[in-house]
Amino acid sequence: MCLKDLVYEIESIITHRAADEDIQWIYEKNKEDIPYPYVYGSSLHLRQIFLNIYGNCIKYNQPGGKITTVMEAADVQDGICTYRWTISDTGIGMSPEFLSHIFDPFSQEKTDARSVYQGTGLGMAITKGLIEQMNGSIEVTSQVGVGSVFVITIPFEIAREQKKDEEIAEQYDIRGLHLLAVEDNELNAEIIEMLLTDDGAKVTVAKNGRQAVEYFESNPPGIFDAILMDVMMPVMDGIAATKAIRAMDRADAKTIPIIAMTANAFEEDAKRCLAAGMNAHLAKPFQIEDVEKAIVECCGR
Repeated sequence: MCLKDLVYEIESIITHRAADEDIQWIYEKNKEDIPYPYVYGSSLHLRQIFLNIYGNCIKYNQPGGKITTVMEAADVQDGICTYRWTISDTGIGMSPEFLSHIFDPFSQEKTDARSVYQGTGLGMAITKGLIEQMNGSIEVTSQVGVGSVFVITIPFEIAREQKKDEEIAEQYDIRGLHLLAVEDNELNAEIIEMLLTDDGAKVTVAKNGRQAVEYFESNPPGIFDAILMDVMMPVMDGIAATKAIRAMDRADAKTIPIIAMTANAFEEDAKRCLAAGMNAHLAKPFQIEDVEKAIVECCGR
């Protein structure tokens, strides 16, 4: 994975979210920038870690506040580069009592505004678990009314062979395609839309199966080149939405590629998707290269 790409992806998402809440976003890197951008690791789980932390920094901040990040290479030894992120906010802060339980599932501060947001839920517990699985650590300090500081330290094995982004883009060329992405999770939808748009596709997002059916039905045939369909969704799930689209009396209803995106990787789930009329099945968590490969193959590029 490329850490520079990951930082760019996270910045693209969080910058807009912070601006919407009138919060200043500052990202600082040391003079060496990122000395070893290509490392072995899970970009999906790193993205989850940082989006969760930044989400809390925004949620518990205040208009006119700041979120500052300093990234640095803390140590390089025996093919391992240890990166450290220091993230500080000017939010409402946490009491010592709450801070001692911040990594407990469903921790909730009852004495300040944090209770309005029903605590941190499972987010910080999952974040700590992911960081520890990567042999890293997370430390949190906070002061009520002043803000919080999160220090994340993770060691990465330096990648010997570096993937070239140009080669990947050339191999799975989705430029010019208009895709309908159906995803009920707002954050997942943002990530999918940003990654596919960055690689040259036009993306329309639907938040559930019924909305996807309405978008497809209300647009002329041929507008969409393919549909990325989440399976588990409220209102109408992906299986029902696919069947509804395939049953329409129009030229592209039977032929438009529909690619399932599901958290279930079992063979029977793939069979259900294909039986409903989908062309391919991708199990979450997936890499964007896998998604683009499926799109290219289904669209006959």
